[in-house]
This record gives sequence, structure tokens and C-alpha cells, in this order.
Amino acid sequence: MTNTVLEQAAPSRSGLFTIAALQKAVAFVALIALLGFFGLAAPNFLSETNLIGILQATAVSGVLGVASTFVIISGGIDLSVGTLMTFTAVMCGVVLTDWGLPMAVGVVAALVFGALAGSVSGLIIAKLKVPPFIATLGMMLLLKGLALVIAQDKPIYFNDTPNFSLISNDSLIGYVLPNFAIPNGVLILFLAAIVGSIVLKKTLLGRYIYALGSNEEAARLSGVNVDFWKVVTYALGGMICGIAGLIIASRLNSAQPALGQGYELEAIAAVVIGGTSLSGGRGTMLGTIIGAFIMSVLTNGLRIMGVAQEWQIVVTGVIIIVAVYVDMLLRRQS
Repeated sequence: MTNTVLEQAAPSRSGLFTIAALQKAVAFVALIALLGFFGLAAPNFLSETNLIGILQATAVSGVLGVASTFVIISGGIDLSVGTLMTFTAVMCGVVLTDWGLPMAVGVVAALVFGALAGSVSGLIIAKLKVPPFIATLGMMLLLKGLALVIAQDKPIYFNDTPNFSLISNDSLIGYVLPNFAIPNGVLILFLAAIVGSIVLKKTLLGRYIYALGSNEEAARLSGVNVDFWKVVTYALGGMICGIAGLIIASRLNSAQPALGQGYELEAIAAVVIGGTSLSGGRGTMLGTIIGAFIMSVLTNGLRIMGVAQEWQIVVTGVIIIVAVYVDMLLRRQS
């Protein structure tokens, strides 16, 4: 009975897979076109230093995009991913610097506090029936305030942390290509995306996430504990935000409590550009990674060309609107 109803809840595989493949193809072509355009328009764009900067920027927004992909496919939204990232970085900083505990404990703390915050958002949405937009907006402000309070409104630096070399931006945990060092955060991004893709395609959790986003009521009637799986989905997203917190702490050599707000826009834009539907029920990790690189390349290219930051934000907003509109058109045609 459960399998039958879940199959009814899921969208038509042929139709939506075709849409997803088309959107990923268009996004990939757009990425190549942007690289070519900025490479010709700004000679410094393709320099090794700048390309590494793009990779580092993509690592943070991409991991947040991976977290957002789970939530958005389930039919929800999480506006707190940016400040949650900051909060987990602060908690890691407290564990390592104030308490003097080992590096492994700090890493676990970031993941645990991320999952805990995500669980709270999921409980508010599932049990109190607060719309995801409002619940996560409130959580965004709550976490921003907590980060400032816990850090006493000042950065937490890792310079005096005994094992900071294990997390520092200068220590690469991956291999080095000829004359081109791959930042550790990028390797973590790819690993997170691969594991996330396996979870979506090969596990019961992934199947339920797609079912919740496609037809929540049908999933409920099939006997699925919808509230439980919603909480699990948001908890998983929160834990992945903890990974992003570790990456940005490594990159900045500190936990910056005032940082984070605004990253949710980049994450959502990456998810939507990559073909994940804001209506839920469809999306892939590969599309999100392509979308994250598009956003990083576009932002970096506009900055190198001297475009003001205000206009960069305008361009991001336009891209989100266009991507959502294209998704709506494709869904109607399918």
C-alpha cells in the first residue's frame, strides 16, 4: 500500500526527468558562456588567483545550496541557512578557543548544533504548522542574535588554537593539480554533493523527500509519518550548514558572528538555477552545483569589471525571478 501511494505521490518520471535534464543542460551552457564572456572581457578573470577565489567562494554557497536542495525538494524553504552557518562557526570557535577542546570535538559541535537548529525549525513547521517561510525567517533572526550574544559581538580568532592547522585555509586536504591547488573547501563541497545525491537517489529518506514535495497529502495517506520526515529533512539541512560554517571559519581564520545574512539568497539562487523546483518534488545535486558555480562566476566577473555591488545584488534578484519563471513554464508544458 505504501509503495503504491508513494508512486502516485511522485511526479511523472519521464516528464520531470526531461525537464530536469533540460534545465541542467541550459545551466551548464550558461556557465560555459559566462566563463567565455568574462575571460574575454577581463584578462585577469582566468588568472590562477582569481579562479581559486571563485572556487573558494563556491565552496561556501555550494554547501549551503546542498542543504537547501533537500529542504526545497521536500516542498519547504529555509531562510536561516546563512545565519545558521555563522552560528555553527561561532559554536566551533567557542569549543576550540574558550574551552580548549580538541579539533574533532569542535567539528562535531558545528554539525550537532547545526542539526539541532534545523530540527527546531522542522518542529515549528511540522508540529506548530507555521509556514516554512515565516518559521525560518524567525530562526534566521534568532540565530543571528544568538551568534552575536555568544561571541560577545566580536570575532573569535583561531590563531591561538593548538590544532588550527587542521582547519586553516592554507592546509589542503586534497591533491594538488600541476601549478593549481584545489582548496579543501571545494573538495568538501564535491563530497557533500556526492553524498547528498546518493541520499536523494538511493535511500528511503530521499524517496520520502521527493514524495513530500510532490504530494504531501498522498504521502500522509500512505502511512508515512510526514511530520517526522520533515524534521529529519530540516535537521539534515542544518547539519550540512554546519559544514559550511567550518569552511567559512577556515577561510576567514575566524568565526565572524555578524556574517551570514544574505548567503541564503545565493544558496536559493543556486538551487533554482540548477533546476530544483520551488514547488517541490524535483531537483538534483548536480544542478545545484552548476547553479552555485554560475552565481560565483557571475558575481566575480561583475566585480572584476567594476560593476557596483548594488547592481550585483540586482542581477542576482533578476536571475532568481527568471529561473523561477522558466521553471513554471516548463512545468506547465510537461
